[in-house]
Amino acid sequence: MNTKVLKKRHLVCRWLAGIIVLVVVATLAAGAYFFNVAMVPSHKSFINNSTKISRSDPLYRQKMWFKGADKQRWTMESAGGHYRLVADYLPANRTTTRNVIILHGFMGQKEKMGEYAALFHHLGYNVLMPDARAQGQSQGKYIGYGWPERYDVRKWTTKLIKRNGAASQIVIFGTSMGGATTMMTSGIRLPRQVKAFVEDCGYTSLNAELNYEAGHLYHLPKLIRGPLIAVLSGINRVRNGFFTGQASALTMLHRNHRPMLFIHGGNDRFVPTRMVYQNYAATRGPRELWIAPKAGHAASYAHYPHEYPQRIAAFLDKYIK
Repeated sequence: MNTKVLKKRHLVCRWLAGIIVLVVVATLAAGAYFFNVAMVPSHKSFINNSTKISRSDPLYRQKMWFKGADKQRWTMESAGGHYRLVADYLPANRTTTRNVIILHGFMGQKEKMGEYAALFHHLGYNVLMPDARAQGQSQGKYIGYGWPERYDVRKWTTKLIKRNGAASQIVIFGTSMGGATTMMTSGIRLPRQVKAFVEDCGYTSLNAELNYEAGHLYHLPKLIRGPLIAVLSGINRVRNGFFTGQASALTMLHRNHRPMLFIHGGNDRFVPTRMVYQNYAATRGPRELWIAPKAGHAASYAHYPHEYPQRIAAFLDKYIK
């Protein structure tokens, strides 16, 4: 083989090696960027976390009730003992065994769940509203999308039982990330006092949601999403304690035998409506499904302010005395 051919092959190899290095570096950098977007608590341009209440809001009355309601401040250490978690507790107007834990969505806080607190309080429940780790007033470095938080929720149930007695009946309710947390919690060992779950617009798994949002929000082609999520997952394992592929509502639902009501907006473009059918099929306990036809993400109550509480009450009355 002559010298010119060898030189040309050498140049081609160097060129290809350079491209590979650039692609790897770019993928690592992009994965680190998306880890910060997804896992690090900060302002997110695609999330509306305004707490302003408009008189035109169909749930204005419920939100204003919550704003003026007397609340007790509860605190505890997170599962694992690393962070101090904060919750609001609103006792029912009369003595009752009915209790609900209300879980908020991504980059949310308990103050954003006032309309749900009003709903359950009107149904005669004691209401506990935690701020998830790294959100609201709770401590934490990273968002867990329900995976580490499921053990925090179990600790809140234990605290509720200690406060309200062994006869307590507990419902776990959540929207969006809180809905996914509800489903993930359903698959772990829980006190017998946990009687039922209601989840509204939760995702099937963290990886499925990350893949969907990479296409929906950032318009990334499928070929790129996989490597980016893999890098993000590796960073998350080191910093946040788990691979993103572990955080699966579907896996946990396969272990659940308690009753669950699934709610999803028929026009949800943030957690696509198709996910609820997979979640519904996965659970092993008594189940009901309601698709709120015109509702977008986490907007079923606002679109159907009368039907929404009626459906929840009708479902829970079958299992809560």
